[in-house]
Amino acid sequence: MVGVSGKAARGGAANEAGSEGSQGTTDSYSCNMESSQSKRSASFSEQTSQPLSEKDMEELQSTLPPDKKLKAGREYIWNRKSKRKAEYWKYYLEYVENGKLRAECKFCPKTFAADGNLNGSKNVKNHAESCLGNPINIEKEKGKEKQTKLYFDQEHESSELKCGSRIINLNDVREALIHMIIVDELPFKHVEKPGFRHFVQVACPQFHIPSRVTIARDCLKLYYSEKEKLREMFKTCQRISVTTDTWTSIQRINYMCLTAHFIDNDWKLNKKIINFCPISSHKGEAIGKAVEACLEYWGIDDKLFTVTVDNASSNDVACAHLSRMVRRTGCINDGKNLHVRCIAHIINLIVWDGIREHGVCIDRVRNAVKYVKNSPARILRFKDLVQKANIDSKSSLSFDVPTRWNSTYIMLETALKFRRVFSGLSLPDGEDLNDNERPPEPEDWEKVERLVLFLGGFYLLTKRISGSHYVTANKGLGEIASMYDMLNNWEQSEDLNFQAMAIAMKKKFDKYWGDVDKMNKFIYVALLLDPHSKMVIVELTLTDMHGPEKGTKLANDVKEFAYSLFEEYRKMYATSNIPDCGDNMSMDIDNSKGVGSDYVRKLKERAKRLKGTSGYAISELDRYLNDQLGPEEEEQDALTWWGKNGQCYVILNRMARDILAIPLSTVASESAFSTGGRTLDPFRSSLTPKMVQVLLCTQDWLRAKEVPIVDVEENLKELEEIEKEVQRGESNDVDDEVVFVDSLV
Repeated sequence: MVGVSGKAARGGAANEAGSEGSQGTTDSYSCNMESSQSKRSASFSEQTSQPLSEKDMEELQSTLPPDKKLKAGREYIWNRKSKRKAEYWKYYLEYVENGKLRAECKFCPKTFAADGNLNGSKNVKNHAESCLGNPINIEKEKGKEKQTKLYFDQEHESSELKCGSRIINLNDVREALIHMIIVDELPFKHVEKPGFRHFVQVACPQFHIPSRVTIARDCLKLYYSEKEKLREMFKTCQRISVTTDTWTSIQRINYMCLTAHFIDNDWKLNKKIINFCPISSHKGEAIGKAVEACLEYWGIDDKLFTVTVDNASSNDVACAHLSRMVRRTGCINDGKNLHVRCIAHIINLIVWDGIREHGVCIDRVRNAVKYVKNSPARILRFKDLVQKANIDSKSSLSFDVPTRWNSTYIMLETALKFRRVFSGLSLPDGEDLNDNERPPEPEDWEKVERLVLFLGGFYLLTKRISGSHYVTANKGLGEIASMYDMLNNWEQSEDLNFQAMAIAMKKKFDKYWGDVDKMNKFIYVALLLDPHSKMVIVELTLTDMHGPEKGTKLANDVKEFAYSLFEEYRKMYATSNIPDCGDNMSMDIDNSKGVGSDYVRKLKERAKRLKGTSGYAISELDRYLNDQLGPEEEEQDALTWWGKNGQCYVILNRMARDILAIPLSTVASESAFSTGGRTLDPFRSSLTPKMVQVLLCTQDWLRAKEVPIVDVEENLKELEEIEKEVQRGESNDVDDEVVFVDSLV
């Protein structure tokens, strides 16, 4: 018989011979036990035969944390006058399963046998005191580690050790682990690898390493926590510009990335990925609806300012859909300037039209690089020839992506440094090869040298306007004019091939930027709102591009558009408090008594009211355009200047905050696909789309601006240098008996 008490057992042992009285007592006790259990089982049946009402279920649900739900199909028991006296029972739900009573933790999925006659309560009590999901235990855990521990921190680029002390909080260690998993793009199984476990055992032996399931759960919790912080940030920001792009993963799932760009109240530019989700197709209507749904989810559909996309025709349809949306929710200039075309993408199209003229020499260099990189023995031979030629370069050969001209430029620039080495290799040659498959000849290298010089300007230009952590809107018009100037110079080249290339590129340039009406006018106003440029630089730029007569007319049109835009902002923010900054008349009302004091007071009140009218508001824009920068202000970037002087231009600074935040390229969204490719590599392709969004968005929110994404090519160069040091015996930290595979080839 299970569950006989200790007293009954001892009585049975003392009377082993067996007496009728004792036996009768034991039988009586057993019968009572069976009767008690049968009654309890009957009470379970009676309770479960009548399921809890909907009202009771709602009341029971209210006792749980927000993220905990009652499990469907489970037969819960809820007795408001429970006989359980212990305090820890309030952290459990009781239910019946297969006729047996069990307890479910309110803060985690764990369950325990809970029949008081059959099971003890030790496990239930211990779990209640240690469950990390319970807020009470979290508070207790924070105060557990009170002993201060010494640590020694080595100063950067110094051998000196700095001594310090701190309290090690195991919850902080766990949070740091989750941060590392997300930011460094590590798989959840990383915590179960023996090397990591050994490291933690040595570094922090008191830390209990969570399982991969717990890590995944903690990543979700961190995502929701950071998402709420971002939602609160959106409530305080003014307007938001977005970039979007689409991508197909190795799972053959179409993903869309949506990135928000805005300037906060501290005049800091923010870039936040707010969505990385599957979409039904790459068609414009599907993209437009997906972006609209995302903006509504975040509650920022009425704050949309611009949408920056590449030049695909589907994006025209998507922007038309969003233009209709913003006209319903409210927008600036009736949504006419919502669509911003990615300048980097247009440059890509322009350059490709030009370098097609040099397709043969590019193909020959590409095949030579491929020939060397495809064999370890050839790479070793190539390195030997580099050393013999005394070529001092840390660059390494790289392949290009045929659809990305900037990667082709990097490939050509690097290969050009080793042109003498290529001539020493026995590259494949023969009559059976096509003309573009033959080894590069001296004439080809001369063309490549000029091509690298030609493309260098466009490469730097693309890098300047592709940033996402600094303002680019005020650079757009200047970079377009710079490209126009470069093409004009190359059109005068004596080299007919490069002249033809410049003419072809100029034709594509005129298609997108030759007609001012096709360009988004915000690009012009952004340059005007740069305190280092203002209207003078706008007028000079347009004059250089379009001639004195047409340029002056276009400059006047830009100024007129800026005034109309300013008037629209003035009407929206006319009720804002307008402080004085440089005005001759003080707005403090003089309370002194005396002759004429009433008139002066009325005069000042009239002047105060005048600050809300268009006459005064226009003067604020005029004042900004006429003000001169001081010597110290010349060194400040646009955001720093507006952060310090924005209070002097109450309406204008709101306008500048929206326009300067416009991104000129979709690089911010495209770069997420590089991360997506690493997150969804062949070894982790089982991740759900929801978890992919959790990891990518949280990584973007946690990653600091100053921390760059690791460049694998750069690491390879460093490793090669370390190998050379070891081979030369210059490293004292490495065993001399290291054997390199390359030396055995």
